[in-house]
This record gives sequence, C-alpha cells and structure tokens, in this order.
Amino acid sequence: MKQFLKNTDIIDWHNLEIVNVAEQIAAATKDRETLIKNCFEFVRDRIYHSSDYQMNPVTCRASEVLKNKTGYCYAKSHLLAALLRANQIPAGFCYQRLSVYDNGAPYCLHGLNAVYLPEIGWYRIDARGNKKGIDAQFTPPAEKLAFSINFPEEIDCKKVFAEPLPVVVKALQTYKTWDRLLENLPDLTVNELQEYDSKVQI
Repeated sequence: MKQFLKNTDIIDWHNLEIVNVAEQIAAATKDRETLIKNCFEFVRDRIYHSSDYQMNPVTCRASEVLKNKTGYCYAKSHLLAALLRANQIPAGFCYQRLSVYDNGAPYCLHGLNAVYLPEIGWYRIDARGNKKGIDAQFTPPAEKLAFSINFPEEIDCKKVFAEPLPVVVKALQTYKTWDRLLENLPDLTVNELQEYDSKVQI
C-alpha cells in the first residue's frame, strides 16, 4: 500500500495547508470511516467544480486546488487523495470514459478516487461536486458515483492507479482557463485505456 500513501509533485500532501486541513478534519471524527466520509464531503462540497462555476485558474497540484478552492474532477480527486494520504489512508485514482454532453461523441475521461477500506477492499468515491442530476455519496459497501455508463464507447475502468494518468496531468497543466480546458478535455479510447491499464503495475 506504500505507493497509495506517497507524497508526490501532484499529490503534495506534505504541503502545510493540506496537513492543517487534514488534521482539522481528523480532529472532528472518531473513526476511520467517518474521517473518510468527511474528507470526501469537504472536497465534494467546498471545492467548486471549475466548469460548473466557471472558475479559474485551472488547477492540478493538490495544494493548488486547496488554495484556489476550485478544480475539475481530476484536480478534485488529487486533493481528496492528498487529504486521505495525509491521514495515512491509502487512496488512488480511477477513471471513466464518458460522453461529454451525454449524447454520444465527443467523449472524455472523468476522474474519481478509490479508497481502501479494510472490511471491503477498494471502494470508489466521486467528489466532482453534486448538482441537479448528480448525487454522489459515501455509502459503503454500495457505490454511489456521479455518472453511469450509457453508451458502447464509454468505459468504467475499475483499475486503481497510484498516480494520476499522464494525459490528465498534461491537460491540466496546458490549459489555463476553465473554458479552454472544456474544449480540450483529456480522452483515451477504450483500447488506449485498456492498453495503458495493462502496463500499470499495482
């Protein structure tokens, strides 16, 4: 599980502000499951989805997301992983390939998290932010994610990655405004994602 607890350039949970928030959340909880739930709800509800709220800048590094209080789903997953890892809870990344406008092409990746629960193993949570038609919750052992799969070209990749996908990081670091990123959302085809999936050692 060590790789799912690592501090990295993107998941920079050693950052003092992240440590402070992680400690504040932990101080208000009495058990591990409630701690995870509170970290999840902090990112889901108090960090604003860049496109939903039309907020800049585009963030990537976990500390940037916390500082600016905004991020796309990918960036929000980076912060949630950082808060969980700061509390010594193994956390990784999962991806879905979804229709951007829920009507077929174009498609893009959607980022979410997986957290390790000793009783059930890896459990996926989606902190992208709720709105009309989206109601993601922390309800183990049942998953309640933001999106479901509706088209043949979509994919629900349940692989748990220790680090964010490079194509995601590149997009977040290339486009500086929410609308430019919305026009250039990262994507991998089903075959590309499955091929990448097979190369990653977990």
